[in-house]
Amino acid sequence: MGNQNQVKKTISLDQYGIKNAKIHYQLTPEALQAIAIEKGQGVEVSSGALAVNTGEFTGRSPKDRFIVKDDITKDRIWWGNVNIAFEPEKFDKLYNKVTKYLSDKEVYVRDSYACADENYKLNIRVINEYPWSNQFAYNMFLRPTEAELSHFNPEWTIVNAPGFMANPDEDGTRQHNFAILDFTKKIALIGGTGYTGEIKKGIFSALNFILPVFKETMPMHCSANVGEDGDTAVFFGLSGTGKTTLSTDPDRSLIGDDEHGWTKENKIFNFEGGCYAKVINLSRDQEPEIFDAIKKGAILENVVLDDQGVVDFTDTSITQNTRVSYPIDHIENIQVPSIGRNPKNIFFLTADAFGVLPPISKLTPSQAAYHFISGYTAKVAGTEAGVVEPVPSFSACFGAPFMPLHPAKYAEMLSQKMTDAGVNVWLVNTGWTGGPYGVGTRMKLKYTRAMINAVLNGDLGLYNYDDYHIHSVFGVAQPRSCPGVPTEVLSPRSTWNDDEAYYTTAFKLTNAFRENFKKFEEHCSEEIRRGGPQRYAF
Repeated sequence: MGNQNQVKKTISLDQYGIKNAKIHYQLTPEALQAIAIEKGQGVEVSSGALAVNTGEFTGRSPKDRFIVKDDITKDRIWWGNVNIAFEPEKFDKLYNKVTKYLSDKEVYVRDSYACADENYKLNIRVINEYPWSNQFAYNMFLRPTEAELSHFNPEWTIVNAPGFMANPDEDGTRQHNFAILDFTKKIALIGGTGYTGEIKKGIFSALNFILPVFKETMPMHCSANVGEDGDTAVFFGLSGTGKTTLSTDPDRSLIGDDEHGWTKENKIFNFEGGCYAKVINLSRDQEPEIFDAIKKGAILENVVLDDQGVVDFTDTSITQNTRVSYPIDHIENIQVPSIGRNPKNIFFLTADAFGVLPPISKLTPSQAAYHFISGYTAKVAGTEAGVVEPVPSFSACFGAPFMPLHPAKYAEMLSQKMTDAGVNVWLVNTGWTGGPYGVGTRMKLKYTRAMINAVLNGDLGLYNYDDYHIHSVFGVAQPRSCPGVPTEVLSPRSTWNDDEAYYTTAFKLTNAFRENFKKFEEHCSEEIRRGGPQRYAF
């Protein structure tokens, strides 16, 4: 089944060490979905999308991500708890175990590429144990034409074996799951986990090293869209801050929702060919574009269905990290190709569960670099075991688990590009107002959209002290008024109705910023260090 739907090209996997496998090459999404259902690995939901359960892991496992320490990486990688070194000899032995495991099995192979800009194109071959993992690769990477496939030469290879369990004592891993990058062999090796995000994040991590080191291009964990006048907007943010939601705008063309490069020619290009969106509490009323993208060809992960195959997006009994992947053309208003020019505004999105950051504020270049290195958001009660009140969460460059170089390197690139392109940078709090989590309420999406639209329309673009108030704790410039937003919402202090409680909480957060930044200080200039909160709590 499905063979009649695959590209008529015979390939061998012998060069990868995978012997006597039954190879399904370049199957269509329809064929892959049918195989997954036939094998009992997924079900079709009422909208036609495929729903799968990724098993033990419903999210990434950052402590099980490794980089092979070799001549290319040893003096360039920022080694530590984020970038964990792996011995080349251990990699070779583990790789041989995985390829032996995949031998004599059915495997699904897809040739694809990353980077929409031809000058940065990275050809990728993906070898999957499961059909739905291969469908995910179809959705998320860029899709070559048949003509391109006829002379396709893969540069990087992803070997993905969720059913293979490592032996930590023998294999050098922390536990049975792993995601390892080898820059010499150009292989991303993934095993012991069915979570599909590891596939795309492996290549993202590789590009985060390749582009700045060899291509003078800044990689970014961000979404991006472009207006009718050609102005590009970029949205940085960690999971749950609104990166996908806010960039998917019916009045602007979507470039991409997660991973981009910013070239020396001042262009923004998407790494991917699809979107990977959180679907917790998804509704057509709030996010119609994403809701309607969940159709035949999309893959839902770890959602709960009723007897009729209807998804309950409010049910988080499996995980809060429920997801959907779909090709970008499931969204109506997209930029083709996925490239933007003339970046004008950058938004740093944070879900501040303390409720003390302004809903929008304008940053100076030094503040932008500081907040970029900090990468702040907050965890709320209930999201993790033991979290009973808001907890600050910092992820350098809004994507620390995927950044192989020191964060200061990426921040310096951003600062230089901001200066060269004359870009405005805004800090946007999509989190709480009127008090912290449990007391206040989540910022209304319509207000956040109104503030971003005001920036993009030029209504908040002018920077003078008559239009802005300098926040007394964080030092950022918050606008005094904004079309479509009640004036009192723009000042977080005034929404609390308790100045003492507000300032106590605000200083608590500034101290967390300073404590987190200590590990970066020696690598940062005085100008960047001064971009943080300057007032101390006594």
